[in-house]
Amino acid sequence: MSTARGATILVVDDEPAIVRAVSTNLRAHGFRVETAETGAAALECYERTHPDVVLLDLNLPDMDGGGVIRRVREHALTPIIVLSVRDAERDKVAALDAGADDYVTKPFGADELLARVRAALRRLAGPAGTAEGVFSSGELRVDLQRREVTVAGERVHLTPTEYDLLKVFIRYPDRVLTDRALLQQVWGTEYGSESHYIHVYVARLRRKLGAASQCIETEPGVGYRFVTREG
Repeated sequence: MSTARGATILVVDDEPAIVRAVSTNLRAHGFRVETAETGAAALECYERTHPDVVLLDLNLPDMDGGGVIRRVREHALTPIIVLSVRDAERDKVAALDAGADDYVTKPFGADELLARVRAALRRLAGPAGTAEGVFSSGELRVDLQRREVTVAGERVHLTPTEYDLLKVFIRYPDRVLTDRALLQQVWGTEYGSESHYIHVYVARLRRKLGAASQCIETEPGVGYRFVTREG
């Protein structure tokens, strides 16, 4: 993968004004940009250029953007950020469950979009850790071999389920995870509608992490995002 500056971003949208504005902003910050106006053109460009991040509108003239997401997910984990006027929770959940990493509702600010792109690139690079399997973000430190969690040097005692939930968050940093995705990762694939499990355990995890709990952000009606922070 390319470094943040110089990474290739594929912008897929059939509105020329948006493509032009987004492309200009990305290039001004050192990114390489490819563009496509249809789903078919997006898939062809994806195969040809292997971009580091895809910015994808859902309303394309030849197919729904969800079809593009599913096609990419058949063989790659490239971060996909949806850019859409659709702001209903069901649309966000459907796109994220299809495999999108993030969802930004139009209109959006240039700074917000850049922050989302940088977060996607951080996730693609992998969580902050060492060869010994230690993850760190801000004051939070997780020793994956010892199953030891500390905040500001103080040991945090988690139940097995709380620890498994935290492991899922740090496995997918800076990515929106739906309630369904979290349920299936922690409790198993037979779960999918028991969202109250997630809400209860996230509340417990936040309480035990104390000051470090700010890293777990709520995406209303969708799920949660674990935001990595500098040490």
